[in-house]
Amino acid sequence: MSRIGNKPVPIAKGVQVEITRQTIKVSGQKGNLSWTVPEPITAAVVDNQVVVKRPNNVSQTRALHGLSRALIANMVKGVSEGYEKKLEVYGTGYSANVQGQTLMLSCGYMGRGVGKKAQFEIPIPAGLEVKVETPAARGNTEPAKFTVSGADKQAVGQFAAEIRKIRKPEPYLGKGIRYAGEHVRRKAGKVFAAGAA
Repeated sequence: MSRIGNKPVPIAKGVQVEITRQTIKVSGQKGNLSWTVPEPITAAVVDNQVVVKRPNNVSQTRALHGLSRALIANMVKGVSEGYEKKLEVYGTGYSANVQGQTLMLSCGYMGRGVGKKAQFEIPIPAGLEVKVETPAARGNTEPAKFTVSGADKQAVGQFAAEIRKIRKPEPYLGKGIRYAGEHVRRKAGKVFAAGAA
């Protein structure tokens, strides 16, 4: 990781970086982020680049060096370009809509014999945005589609993972929530032999 740490982080156009002791604040058109650099790692702005340094070659310090540089690079990219995760919802009657700061998911029914629709109201965290491209799924072939986006890479990934966990794709019909492009291994359904006793 130390080789990654040695690479300076270029500051994109329109991005402001402010470093006070161990706290780094990054702001841009997509938002504002701040993070505390773990000691003994230090960061400084030199020639429109963020330079991350370590005081020694202890293995833990080298690991923190690379990690710090990677996280700072993610912050700079996040406030300038942003991050996004695309999700798809498969299943008859499955849908996704946004009402204010709440994601409304309809994922079929609660279970056998219950007869109640599975409706989920998920608060959208501050700093994140959910945009619905296709609100309703058509069977198991044409999914409902929406995108989670924001400046914080970790927050975008975490929220997308929490949404997917609500109804993971099942292996027989493929119904459920999955990432765009995610391959779901399918199983063959049970086959009953004709004329079996």
